Formats: sequence, structure tokens, C-alpha cells
Amino acid sequence: MTMQQSYEVIGHGYATRRRPDPRIEAAIVAALGDARTVLNVGAGTGSYEPRDREVVAVEPSRVMLGQRPEGTPAVRGVAEALPFANNSFDAAMAVLTIHHWTDWRRGLAEMRRVSRGPVAVLTHDVDQAPAFWLMDYFPAIVEHDRVRMPPVADVCAALEGEAGPVEVPCDCTDGFLGAFWRDPARYLDPGARSAISAFALLPPEDLHRGLHHLAQDLRGGAWHERHGELLARDSLDVGYRLVVSRPR
Repeated sequence: MTMQQSYEVIGHGYATRRRPDPRIEAAIVAALGDARTVLNVGAGTGSYEPRDREVVAVEPSRVMLGQRPEGTPAVRGVAEALPFANNSFDAAMAVLTIHHWTDWRRGLAEMRRVSRGPVAVLTHDVDQAPAFWLMDYFPAIVEHDRVRMPPVADVCAALEGEAGPVEVPCDCTDGFLGAFWRDPARYLDPGARSAISAFALLPPEDLHRGLHHLAQDLRGGAWHERHGELLARDSLDVGYRLVVSRPR
């Protein structure tokens, strides 16, 4: 199953479970600078699109497009073949989508081609992933991400840009993979997992084994013994990085 096909299955109800977090949104909007026209690539349901700019979305999934706010301009398409002329936008953005592209280098080149200004890409540093306690329960996620997630250094090189950490707030309103680092029981909720593509890609036996192990550790107190200090943290770096291209 391709990721486009996957989102035709897991994408239902996505807009209610993946609500943009205002603190992460602020970092993305700041990276766009004073751009008035913005292209959002792999836009999904429209999370993190700045509301005070002219935004055009590109998204391959019909299910995701169907959940976008009414009246927001959107085109069904893919990052690797953006249907716009050179320098059509002041800036371009892509949020937690690059790992779904078939050719991420071509997709980034396309974003650079159509943007007169900054290109901002929120992604995940797979080398940082093993430090996140969730991977103790689902190590296959790291294995999958090493295949599908380009190294952050390579993304920086492709965009001639720089990466900065984006810490995840303890009360993050978005439901991406690292959002529940301080609320481990949320990962036991099928509804929460249904909006996280990493779980959809796990073999059933790996998923069931990890859920059983996590539930057991929460009931018996082992999770709190190992990670209880996190409950005092307001935010945590679990590997998310915002890569922003340098001006040309």
C-alpha cells in the first residue's frame, strides 16, 4: 500500500485528531518571513497554514482534501510535480510530509523552483528517534523511518538551509507521533493511533506486542519508574526539526 492509498484509509476524521498546535504553528509562520503567498505541499487537511496569508495547497489524497475548510484553494497533486510556474509563490512549506514522498529530493527541488523566498520543511530526525521512550515499545518504527525518512543533514543540503529543533509541548494539540510523550496512555487509544501513519505501517504482530508491553508497564508502574521525571517537563525534544532554506 502506498502512503497515498494509506491516507484514503486512515485519513477519515483526521482533521479532528490533528489540530495544529499554536506554538509549533508560530515557529512555522516565523520561518515564512513576510511572504504573502504561500504554497503548502502535502497539505493534508490544512494544519499550520497561516491564516493571514494567501495559501494554495497541494495534496494527493481525496479523503484529506475533502476535510479542508471550505473555500481554501487546493490542488490534487504531488510534491514531485508541482503544477506551477517558476517563482509562483513568496514561500513554500511542507509539514510532516516529506517521508511520504516517492522522491524527496525532487520534491524539495520543486519547492525551491516555485518559491521566490524561503522554503520551510518540518520533519523528524531519525537519528534522534531511538532516544524517545516510545521506540522501546515499537522499535520497528525506527527501522521503517530509516528507510522512508531522509536524514536531516541531507534535507539541509538539498535546501541549502539550516535546521532547528522544535520542542513538543506537554499539552500539544496536534496528534502526531511524538505528541503524547508525557501522556503515554494516549498511545493505547485506537482513535489517537488512527491519525498516526507510523502505526498504520506497523505489522500487526509488532503493533500488538508493543501495545501489550506498554499497557503492562503502565499498570505495573515500570513506565513511571523509568520515565516519571518527564511528568515535570513542559516540553521535550523528541527529534522534530524545522529546516529553512537560506535566501537565494
